Amino acid sequence: DAGSSVEEMEFNWDEYLEDTGATAAPHGSFKHVDTSLQNGFAPGMKLEVAVKSDQNTYWVATIITTCGQLLLLRYDGYGEDRKADFWCDILTADLHPIGWCEQNKKILKVPEGIKDKIPDQEEFLQRVLKGACSAPANLLEGLHRGKNPLDLIAPGSRLELQNIRDSLEAWIVTVVENVGGRLKLRYEGLEDSDKFDQWLFYLDPFLHQVGWAAQHGYSLQPPSAIRSLRSEADWQEILKKVKEEEEESSVPTDLFKDKPVIGVHSFSEGMKLEAVDPMAPFVISPATVLKVYNDKYFMIEMDDLRPERAGSQHYVCHVSSAGIFPVQWSLKNGLHLSPPPGYPGQDFDWADYLKQCGAEAAPQSCFPSLTSDHGFKENMKLEAVNPVDPEEVCIATVTKLKDSYLWLQLEGSKKPVPECIVSVESMNIFPVGWCETNGYQLRPPRKAIVNKQKKIAVVQPEKQILSSRTVHDGLKNQELNSSESVVINGKYCCPKIYFNHRCFSGPYLNKGRIAELPQSVGPGNCVLVLKEVLTLLINAAYKPSRVLRELQLDEEAAWHGHGETLKAKYKGKSYRATVEVVRTADRVADFCRKTCIKLECCPNLFGPQMVLDKCSENCSVLTKTKYTHYYGKRKNKRIGRPPGGHSNLEAAMKKPNKRRKRRKHFFVHKKKRSSASVDNTPAGSPQGSGAEEEDDQDESELSHSLAQDRDKRKRKLRTFSFSDDENKPPSPKDIKMEVAEKLQLDSNPLEWSVADVVRFLKSTDCAPLARIFLDQEIDGQALLLLTLPTVQECMDLKLGPAIKLCHHIERVKLAFYQQFAN
Repeated sequence: DAGSSVEEMEFNWDEYLEDTGATAAPHGSFKHVDTSLQNGFAPGMKLEVAVKSDQNTYWVATIITTCGQLLLLRYDGYGEDRKADFWCDILTADLHPIGWCEQNKKILKVPEGIKDKIPDQEEFLQRVLKGACSAPANLLEGLHRGKNPLDLIAPGSRLELQNIRDSLEAWIVTVVENVGGRLKLRYEGLEDSDKFDQWLFYLDPFLHQVGWAAQHGYSLQPPSAIRSLRSEADWQEILKKVKEEEEESSVPTDLFKDKPVIGVHSFSEGMKLEAVDPMAPFVISPATVLKVYNDKYFMIEMDDLRPERAGSQHYVCHVSSAGIFPVQWSLKNGLHLSPPPGYPGQDFDWADYLKQCGAEAAPQSCFPSLTSDHGFKENMKLEAVNPVDPEEVCIATVTKLKDSYLWLQLEGSKKPVPECIVSVESMNIFPVGWCETNGYQLRPPRKAIVNKQKKIAVVQPEKQILSSRTVHDGLKNQELNSSESVVINGKYCCPKIYFNHRCFSGPYLNKGRIAELPQSVGPGNCVLVLKEVLTLLINAAYKPSRVLRELQLDEEAAWHGHGETLKAKYKGKSYRATVEVVRTADRVADFCRKTCIKLECCPNLFGPQMVLDKCSENCSVLTKTKYTHYYGKRKNKRIGRPPGGHSNLEAAMKKPNKRRKRRKHFFVHKKKRSSASVDNTPAGSPQGSGAEEEDDQDESELSHSLAQDRDKRKRKLRTFSFSDDENKPPSPKDIKMEVAEKLQLDSNPLEWSVADVVRFLKSTDCAPLARIFLDQEIDGQALLLLTLPTVQECMDLKLGPAIKLCHHIERVKLAFYQQFAN
């Protein structure tokens, strides 16, 4: 492979995804990776912290966010007030578990900032500490302080590995390498040979701390494959040596607390089933339960009807083992079942086969229910271990999905590999960027696209991206205010970003699509995590191109982060723009909040803080009208078009004579305008987004002409929120309407609930549209704000139905002005 090393060095996931038109599998779908990034601390845990103003006193604080060795804390008593949040470095800060002050005769004293809120300290502490979870003492004190638990599995550490090929035996293995929790293991006694090395993720159910076999009554002896390499006396001497060195090479037992719990099975010997051979996971074939060891483990053998039974595969399973299915599962899912070797003919029939074998099929109740709720979709990209050569981690494409199983096509492997069948919970699959983050070589595709001449249309000043592999010098100060710069000492710098589905989603984002987003993304590299979050938001918009335009980087704005190119698709056209994301953990919360406000949704819709019961912004009781007034319009933000300058959304139409270009890319310009110009466009209207798609132009021009007179007054009114004294409703004579019949209202539309609005619509010829108003929770105040442009955009209606709907809305407005406005 001449020059292959050059290709490997230059492979770039972002370019590859763009060139292939594919998307990355969501990070939240890889639960084992998510677990490996946890540092043992969790939001909600409490600890005792030295008070910054008086180092001789301590107070109880709650963990708000974890980020590597950093904790974002808030003293108890501040409630939902974030202003006093501060960052602490576990390695340097004076942090202790709950109860430490009492044991060490230290003073617990209320900080000055909340002294007036806590009249009775003892009563307050009893209340907040009742049922509270303390931060683990071993992570705050001693040798393990500040370390990611995963990093405690260092080369030289010893574990016990169950033998999955022969019986329920176990043997000592030594960690040769730890790559993000993926361990290269070598059998004890084979120090000079890597022939029998294995790669397993540390959460594998068959991997245990030293001493596990003795505790559970299993024999500790080398597997048959290596037993003949040494004498029995040698193996006993090796065991003796391991026990002597157990303390210095042991791994903390709590490291395995997140391992999957093995349940009780109900298989019996001789039962037939369908299975995937884990050593060659390319086909589904008939298999037999060969042996039952106990209520947790049983052995499966792949059926082989040849007289010599050459190479028959068998392995130990448990009830949750991947790749075992009930009889007829393949048929029900439209999949091919490969007959066992030696079976006459290719038309395999289970009924005949069971009769010939005199066996029974394992009942459905023996198998766990499969889930399809995993986030994977066809054509998504990820990184996957090559089952033929576990040293290799390759680019993989999801080619097919059935229940909770994926069919993966590996790219770039040294030898071609058929499509692999893996469970969505497999610990041999990883998200895009995992290899780079952990410094492991990813096998690139053979025809890697490494075009050095590729240029971005608008070149921004080159900025250094914070590498996830960079190790920075730690924090020297004991505590940092959350607004100060924070540098991460470790691989990961961005905390987990939560999507708080109950929060108000604003005018741009589709509430239904927001509800379908994963609960969280990350943790990981700030740039990668935030880029994924923004991409998910763009895809959850009513009009993705519009949200991309709202998020794009204004060339005249100060550069504070890193520019990332994001894409959006709308009505068959592609758009891209440069969006600024932050690079360090200390700025993530502020970035998320400002982005939410920019999109006129609840500032807590997404961010590093999970909203459990009640949003601190109280967004559930604020109507759309008030919300967009308070968080959107008050800033006098111009919708879509930043004043002056040239956008970094570039325009390039597909040329018909260039056949190589298969996909259209429309890079839209925002129109230039002078600083003296005034944007009179209603919020959310198509005109407000600059140059829109061609098929929207005629509708936009008509909308503009219909609303021209009304637009002149929009900036003065800002909103119909009559709670603001400076906003007076316009008099009826100022409004030009053509109403076929006068509407008489029984109640003030300002007080209408969502149900009232739906009831009104159902009484008109627009009754089919009532469902949209119900889904988007449009109440009376929001109804009075609707115009033709906003109806077209937010409800995605064509011009005809939109005009018909607006006719009824105008009738309500006129009746409101005449009956209730004065």
